[in-house]
Amino acid sequence: MSETRQRVLDDIKTAMKAGDKPRLATLRLMSAAIKQKEVDERIELDEHTTIALLDKLLKQRRESIAQYAAAGRDDLVAQEQSEAELIQTYLPEAMSEAEITALIDAALETTGATSVRDMGKVMALVKPQVQGRADMSLISKAVKERLSN
Repeated sequence: MSETRQRVLDDIKTAMKAGDKPRLATLRLMSAAIKQKEVDERIELDEHTTIALLDKLLKQRRESIAQYAAAGRDDLVAQEQSEAELIQTYLPEAMSEAEITALIDAALETTGATSVRDMGKVMALVKPQVQGRADMSLISKAVKERLSN
């Protein structure tokens, strides 16, 4: 069992004892997503895959926040925001802009990418290194900008 999954399970018990229902609901959602992935693929998730799954859940929350904000549903925005904040605590520390820039530079040099057509090669190198530590849509925009120039 991955360290992160064990931490989620331990925090579920703590939230149950404390009677913290909103936190408990989000933790159960995370645990269910991990368990569902394990059942679907008939494997036990390692730490890297667990982090990738939590990153996906966080991305879904960010997309929901944008849609709810556009629709003027502030109550749902607040709920999704609190879920996103809790999920974020289980992900590794976010990368700085300087670290991201250095990583993109290294990937561009390694792949020899020169145009937007080479973006897939660059993203294939960068994604595993930033998974859970940076917003992939921002990384994608940065790579696209660099290759467009």
